[in-house]
Amino acid sequence: MLNPYYYEAILQLRPAKKELIDFVKKKVEEREDVFISKIVELKTGIDFYLSSWRFAVSLGKMLKKSFGGNTKLSRALFTQSRQTSKKVYRVTVLFRL
Repeated sequence: MLNPYYYEAILQLRPAKKELIDFVKKKVEEREDVFISKIVELKTGIDFYLSSWRFAVSLGKMLKKSFGGNTKLSRALFTQSRQTSKKVYRVTVLFRL
């Protein structure tokens, strides 16, 4: 089991409509290998901290297909793996309705 505070991606919903939040929570519950480590409510929307960046990117595509809107993808260097020396990134997916 991973640390409950661990996250690889942030999914930002702007604005935070109930149907979008329910859609994201339902999709995460369907997967056993992905969890939400934190939910941050902001004035402009809501941020979901997810344990899988691949799932966050695919979830952004699903949101765009289901609700329209725009998605933006960005990544920031987080660390470098000690075992493989690969660079580890944290991904941010912005979905704007």
